[in-house]
Amino acid sequence: MDLKSYRPSINAYDELFLAGARSRPGLAEVGKFLKKSSLRDLNRRRSDAELAIRSMGITFTVYSDGSNIDREWPFDIIPRTILKKEWDQVELGLKQRLQALNLFITDVYNDQKIIKDKIIPREILASSKDYREFCEGVTPIFGVWAHICGTDLIRDGDGTIYVLEDNLRVPSGVSYMLENRNISKRVLPELFENYEVLPMDNYPSQLLETLSAISPRPSDLPEIVVLTPGIYNSAYFEHSFLAQRMGAELVEGSDLVVGDDDHVYMKTVAGLSRVDVIYRRIDDLFLDPEVFNKDSVLGVPGLMRAWKKGHVALANAPGAGVADDKVVYTYVPDMIRYYLGEDPILPNVPSYMCSDKVQRQHVLENLENLVVKPANESGGYGMYIGPRESKRRTAEMKRLIKSNPRNYIAQPIINLSTVPTLCDNSIEPRHVDLRPFVLQGDRSFVTAGGLTRVALVKGSLVVNSSQGGGSKDTWIIEPIKKGKRR
Repeated sequence: MDLKSYRPSINAYDELFLAGARSRPGLAEVGKFLKKSSLRDLNRRRSDAELAIRSMGITFTVYSDGSNIDREWPFDIIPRTILKKEWDQVELGLKQRLQALNLFITDVYNDQKIIKDKIIPREILASSKDYREFCEGVTPIFGVWAHICGTDLIRDGDGTIYVLEDNLRVPSGVSYMLENRNISKRVLPELFENYEVLPMDNYPSQLLETLSAISPRPSDLPEIVVLTPGIYNSAYFEHSFLAQRMGAELVEGSDLVVGDDDHVYMKTVAGLSRVDVIYRRIDDLFLDPEVFNKDSVLGVPGLMRAWKKGHVALANAPGAGVADDKVVYTYVPDMIRYYLGEDPILPNVPSYMCSDKVQRQHVLENLENLVVKPANESGGYGMYIGPRESKRRTAEMKRLIKSNPRNYIAQPIINLSTVPTLCDNSIEPRHVDLRPFVLQGDRSFVTAGGLTRVALVKGSLVVNSSQGGGSKDTWIIEPIKKGKRR
């Protein structure tokens, strides 16, 4: 294809091309492939990818107007490529960050030293929607609450990688990351011959190892189950995918029972079978009607009692969401310095806390030039992007901030990096973010890459699939040295 018309945004960092469609150092093979491929050939490969997605039943659910709509997973065939030497630093930064977050969660449910030392204001914790009093005095095995973390990363116009947010409650998307790689291998086999692409298909075994390590009962084969809300959940495809890949049972709350001995059992045709570890994909408030939402039919009565007595492990542990708060996020660099005595490897996006009077005034006066996020929303819901909003929406956001300042943070608009994307009749730059997955148990593990989400609408910065975004395979690569071509 003739890529002379490919025009990255002036203010955005393009991950593949420099000016004039020259490939970045180390990424020439992808650029060559695109330049020598015809539009017809690329469209054929895209059709092959769509057929694979359809035949494998890779779907996600969008909640719209009170109904659930299953859609095929949106996938762009042009991979996002990152050099391994850069990724090595990112991996270190992700491990550092999750270690500090787990130390923070242990601290806030026990001694609260970070508050006593005035690193974090007490009112931030007191007003947290995800602080669980039931968890006070608990320290899970290895001091780990968030065993699985999906950290969202973005790249600014100067190439700096920032952490946008941490997802510590029930992070999703890893199954799509793995399926993206499977599809790439089908439709772009020749590109894999020119690079050492780090594998990511070992994630299910790493997840199984992490979950096995936290079993309260010594066993080479602990009983592990994946607890799902059911088939109507938007991430049900992922729940069943991971259960199958790990060889674990996929269960709903009605399949489990807590016995008189405060152990958890799974109902089977052969009778009750003790459960050691529950990888839960249900929010805290629905886990146990005896402790949280008494009307919940998704959870298991008595589950929190069994967990607190150490008879069953939960991943992620209830209460981990106290660190999955966009206001608490602003303090993570301070946590790293406080608990680890280290400087953060990965920076946060500069943020303004609306709970602070001076910062709030700055936000209200400059709202049209900022992004505003609710503290506890996800999926892009409730987000305000100043330059794209109406006067009415801006007035409404000012009212919301004034009425509940604790619930909002604001950030400067980051012009997300772009990656070449196959559009209707051309290749055009589209904005992306990246969600790698980090595991922590008795050891840490980071996926080689992650789920790249791409804004399929031209100029859009919203990449969430629920908001019309798509995805790409993410390659962490090393060029194959001369004489070692496979």
